[in-house]
Amino acid sequence: MEQAAEEAIQKLSALIDQADATLKSEFEIMHQGYPTETMARFLKARDWNVDRAHKMLLDCLNWRIENDIDDILSKPIVPTDLFRSVRESQLYGMSGFSKDGIPVFALGVGRSSYDKASVHYYVQSHIQINEYRDGVVLPAASKKHGRPIHACIKVLDMTGLRLTALSQMKQILTTISTVDDLNYPEKTETYYIVNAPYVFSACWRVVKPLLQERTRKKVQVLNGCGRDELLKIMDPSSLPHVCRKEGSGSSRRSTNSDSVDDCYSAEHWFHQEMYNYMKQQSEATEDTVAPIKQGSFHVAVPEPNPEGSKVKIVKTIEAEVHKIADQNGLEDSVKGLELNNQ
Repeated sequence: MEQAAEEAIQKLSALIDQADATLKSEFEIMHQGYPTETMARFLKARDWNVDRAHKMLLDCLNWRIENDIDDILSKPIVPTDLFRSVRESQLYGMSGFSKDGIPVFALGVGRSSYDKASVHYYVQSHIQINEYRDGVVLPAASKKHGRPIHACIKVLDMTGLRLTALSQMKQILTTISTVDDLNYPEKTETYYIVNAPYVFSACWRVVKPLLQERTRKKVQVLNGCGRDELLKIMDPSSLPHVCRKEGSGSSRRSTNSDSVDDCYSAEHWFHQEMYNYMKQQSEATEDTVAPIKQGSFHVAVPEPNPEGSKVKIVKTIEAEVHKIADQNGLEDSVKGLELNNQ
């Protein structure tokens, strides 16, 4: 680690030592034995500015305490039918591991509808996957490979991405993005974008120069379903189902026969293991308070950081989408489209 980075971590550590006992205790729970690596993540997210990283970390710790995040894995979404509805409309799951032992997650960006439950259920589900990843999957991977593994790989499947959907889902997408940006920084090593339609590719060419170099290096747009490139870093068994052959991401839903291979499905091994884990945690807890709204609960979402280049990037995407639509006679279909600039 470079000297400047080490000095920044030492300064941040000294500031954390000055926090009250409750915050320091929460930090110990969150870092799971890796305080240096955790501080480094928050420092990277704030360009190694110690004061800004300190504020971000304290805000995160307070958010976790105020929303009982440490207990979220003891609160499965019930009944099971509701859990399945969330899984069918929030396409997100783990498909396996890379050859280096890094967890691989896939997100069906283009086909997630977020229309079968309230926003709160989707936020709860997303945070639970984050917490299960950080508290169960990553520690197990670290133990297996004999080295710390703190981040994952994400494959973003753009199959079915439509211009109008960007506007319709902006609230939930902004909410989830804000939760991740402010409370789970630097948890993704690389983003692989697959099955990208023309509209995404066109926007990406415009947006890419606006991103920080650190962010640009994390994002790779692959040809087609990305199978050949992804097989260089993972075995076929870990390849997301949408990347196994061209057009494999085109189906809206899996059939019963292949749902066990569909990492988005509630029947997939990852979701089955996670849901069973949460049920066990729920049964073991001493909290006898009746669950709110069939087992879901409201997690307060922190305000997005208004600083930085996000506003410029979002406005650029808006302008490019309207430009593309106008060139293809589709302006009426995106009339009124305004992405959330937070």
